[in-house]
Amino acid sequence: MHKEQLFVKRIKEHEGILYKITSVYADNKYDQQDLYQEIVFNLWKAFDSFRGDSKWSTWMYRIALNTSITHKKKEKRNGFKVDLENVVLRESDEYDTTFEEQLKELYLQIKQLNALDKGLILLLLEGKKYDEIAVITGLSPSNVGTRISRIKQKLKQQVRH
Repeated sequence: MHKEQLFVKRIKEHEGILYKITSVYADNKYDQQDLYQEIVFNLWKAFDSFRGDSKWSTWMYRIALNTSITHKKKEKRNGFKVDLENVVLRESDEYDTTFEEQLKELYLQIKQLNALDKGLILLLLEGKKYDEIAVITGLSPSNVGTRISRIKQKLKQQVRH
């Protein structure tokens, strides 16, 4: 299999990761598409450096989160305004309005977190264990656990208000 074919195959297998990350770090459909492209471009640039020391998805998360955090920092420097009304989640053929509204509310609450906390909670929601989150983020597993506990408390408080 050619390098390009392998890359496209791996992106397709794990594109749900990219949709989740872009929906939290970008504020509308167009920004999500731009961020998605930026992440895929950075994954392609780094593709030759993937040695298989970790799972593909772990490596992909690390690059996607770093790209997203850098993207947000650039927006802040440029004075970009946040438009939370246009949050678009991954579209599907079957539509459950109750679930979609709950998911939209969760993502709105996550968007209010700082960049690192957003990444941590996304990884947790993706079903990653603390050890794997630690590898992706470069934090210690105990630090991951402490931060996630604080994030959960913060989200609970935000929902109450």
